[in-house]
Amino acid sequence: MAKPKTPKSEKLRIAVIPGDGIGNEVVPEGIRVLEAAGRRFGIDYEWKNFDWSCERFQKKGAMMPEDGLDRLREHEAIFLGAVGYPGVPDHVSLWGLLIPIRRGFEQYINLRPVRLFKGLKSPLADRKPGEIDYWIVRENNEGEYSSVGGRMYEGTEYEAAIQQAIFTRRGCDRVMRYAFDLASTRKRKEVASATKSNGISISMPFWDERFAEMSKAFPKVKTSQFHIDILCAHLVRNPHWFDVIVASNLFGDILSDLGPATTGTIAIAPGGNINPEKKYPSMFEPVHGSAPDIAGKGIANPIGQIWSGAMMLEHLGHKGAADAIVGAIETLIADHDLRTPDMGGKASTKELGKAIAELVGER
Repeated sequence: MAKPKTPKSEKLRIAVIPGDGIGNEVVPEGIRVLEAAGRRFGIDYEWKNFDWSCERFQKKGAMMPEDGLDRLREHEAIFLGAVGYPGVPDHVSLWGLLIPIRRGFEQYINLRPVRLFKGLKSPLADRKPGEIDYWIVRENNEGEYSSVGGRMYEGTEYEAAIQQAIFTRRGCDRVMRYAFDLASTRKRKEVASATKSNGISISMPFWDERFAEMSKAFPKVKTSQFHIDILCAHLVRNPHWFDVIVASNLFGDILSDLGPATTGTIAIAPGGNINPEKKYPSMFEPVHGSAPDIAGKGIANPIGQIWSGAMMLEHLGHKGAADAIVGAIETLIADHDLRTPDMGGKASTKELGKAIAELVGER
């Protein structure tokens, strides 16, 4: 486990990891908007860029150096673009960078908002803004994503692959408590749990038991639980049912791609890998991947990265600046014709970033 970070400096010290593909195009626009919010709200930054990526892996055999966590520890937060590129297996890039950071810094909450903005058309028939507006709270350190297991009899007809899922009381309770705390601040005050206890007969009943126990501490919060298969169906058919969803690592990963896809484009979806106690730096990144098919064309949608920056500012105690960024995104989508191709337009990454930065700067 990594050592705690040092106390905050006067400036916000932000580690920047553009990563791969379009990460190198959307991260500069995220920084552009954060700088605009900084000028308006009196926030200073000290940016430190790290070239950790699949390109580095191909050159040096590692996604990041051995002392990578030590280098990141001195920062208030990490601003990440995207990871993954053809030529490097996905499990190599993920386990070489993101998972060591998430676990080494106890970023046990993966937080992802799902929201349909006015001005974007949902692929779900007749859905309107306000009908898709919920948060997915994903357990981010254990569950199905473990490295416990192995292979036997490789290369023979008896070959077997074994991988264990790990659910601890501490891990379940802390992610569920976070979800209930979040729901307590919301108007509807509802938490839905994603489970599959009818088929996964040990870990999921344990998850259900911990959820029921945690609910006793939050009598004002309504609860429900759904098996993951029907929950996916309901996010398509009845997204208005949901307020806060808490899920294990695998289920939360799936839901937080499905949810944003119902809002018009997954490219606007942000995410935070959060250490709630702020003992270690948290990491903020868009939900989308590195999109190698459009990398270098300058047409990637930067909104997911920009919104992730807003989440970062709110986590660091600058809610006014965060709200200004989200408000600028709302205004751009609702009142302007500027759209990147994924939203049906022809605007470039930079044009969208500049427009949002200008809106943030308006008083």
